[in-house]
Amino acid sequence: MDNRAAWETASRKHVREYAELLAEARAGTSLFPVELDLLRPLLEAAPAVVHLQSGHGLDDVALVKAGAASVVGVDFSRTAATAASRRAADLGVPCRYVVAELPGAPLRPGCADLVYTGKGALIWLPDLTAWARDVTALLRPGGHLFVYEAHPMVPLWTWDEDEPRIRPDRGYFARSHVNDTFPANGAVEWQATLSDVITAVLAANLDLLHLAEHPDPFWRPHNTNAAAWRGQLPNTFSLLARKPL
Repeated sequence: MDNRAAWETASRKHVREYAELLAEARAGTSLFPVELDLLRPLLEAAPAVVHLQSGHGLDDVALVKAGAASVVGVDFSRTAATAASRRAADLGVPCRYVVAELPGAPLRPGCADLVYTGKGALIWLPDLTAWARDVTALLRPGGHLFVYEAHPMVPLWTWDEDEPRIRPDRGYFARSHVNDTFPANGAVEWQATLSDVITAVLAANLDLLHLAEHPDPFWRPHNTNAAAWRGQLPNTFSLLARKPL
């Protein structure tokens, strides 16, 4: 199964659970405290936001509630984009959606004050250098890129509850691996090191303002309490960069 088909299959969850996700979107609480701490000064300026790989769109509503003037979400799943668009219409928020494969977002250059992405996005991209160039093209001078994402070490952690362990079938420097826990199964995740991400951002002529690693994951499957999530290991990272004036 290719990744687009896998993501379309997984995105049906956004339709099946429409009512629950609508209630979550209405609450506007999908952004984590670490995200809000970094984004709050930017959102005070009422930026125009582009959310690359927007998924279910809950973060778009939360960004508007936190101060964004508008959000354009881009996702290669028509199912996800359609459900997100319907939720935005139901809530009356200025969010619209474009179905497109990335990089190569079909948006005009310099349309964004802030590009937001993360929470399971970068694993779908085999070429982070091209992605970062896309981000630079979308940003106005002085605009920002914000990423809150799973740490590249996360695919190596097992979900054992007694103690942290490393999966013997995966490697930090591997090119890719098959996600055996993804709802559609068989999707290929692209593996990048943290230095790969940083290098791509810098090569796209963005100034790195912030980089931090965090112990808490952004997603925990129900009824699972993996030892890898108990503060000893990195599970997420946050990054903020700016396009020079």
